[in-house]
Amino acid sequence: MIKTADLTKKYGDAFAIKSIDLNLNAGDLFGFIGPNGAGKTTTMRIIATLLEPTWGEAYVCDHSVHTAPKEIRRLVGYMPDFFGVYEDMTVVEYLEFFAASYRIKGSARRNRVNEMLEVVDLDFKRDAFANTLSRGQTQRLGLARTLLHDPQILLLDEPLSGLDPRARIEMRNLLRKLGQMGKTIIVSSHILPELADVCNKIGIIDKGELKQNATKAEVIRMVREHLVLVIEPSNSADLEKIDALLNQHPSVQACESGDNSIRVVMKSDVDDYSDLPKLLIQNDIGLKKFSEEELDLESAFMALTKGTSNRM
Repeated sequence: MIKTADLTKKYGDAFAIKSIDLNLNAGDLFGFIGPNGAGKTTTMRIIATLLEPTWGEAYVCDHSVHTAPKEIRRLVGYMPDFFGVYEDMTVVEYLEFFAASYRIKGSARRNRVNEMLEVVDLDFKRDAFANTLSRGQTQRLGLARTLLHDPQILLLDEPLSGLDPRARIEMRNLLRKLGQMGKTIIVSSHILPELADVCNKIGIIDKGELKQNATKAEVIRMVREHLVLVIEPSNSADLEKIDALLNQHPSVQACESGDNSIRVVMKSDVDDYSDLPKLLIQNDIGLKKFSEEELDLESAFMALTKGTSNRM
């Protein structure tokens, strides 16, 4: 659905983005993460055909941004970080105005506007003036406008920026809903943890260069020096027994006991620990919890961009 190759934009001698390679499939929800000024907006504007690259290529549904911008614009919905609303228009009038610009006419236009108000949960504000909405409601109105022509691709630039905690939760839920509708979505943010639970792919960009482009699990795996397991026995009295057993295991580097659980640090070259649960069960140790310790997306970002940016 979206593919870029060596995508580059220069202003004089300065690179806004440099050699960006993306490959997103139908239904992907791609979290584009990086500090302000990292190149997120530049990349999205090129894909939306609002900005020409210095060199490189970008394709949307096999259409090149160089040769088929009109076709791409029919397929793409682009929502900038900040956008204006007309002070003398109600929410319905605002959406009908833009629906008309997409040449949606008559009853089809009214039905489409009503449908989008339902999707973004803004029907209760349909007769309110657009400039009276809260920041979160304004973002949802902008998203409804972006969806009017039923685009296959959504480019959402910082949709969570400036929202209060409740509005952020509502927007994340809305992103999940759009993903379930089969849209291919690029959503950018500098708020690192916000996208972790809604995106299936993550791109980390800094100073115009794509540092990583993978699934969330793969990004985290790249920066984790040692796999860490968290084991909680059914009986806390077994903690000492687990410590003694696993400290002798050739794949274990160290054990760190807590009140009710134990952290097991595996050696750096170990990623298969399938024999450990069996070992514990064979020694009559019941397991309440046996899992990998999670490294959050924020920690992964800081590790991958260590020493390269002080702009956050």
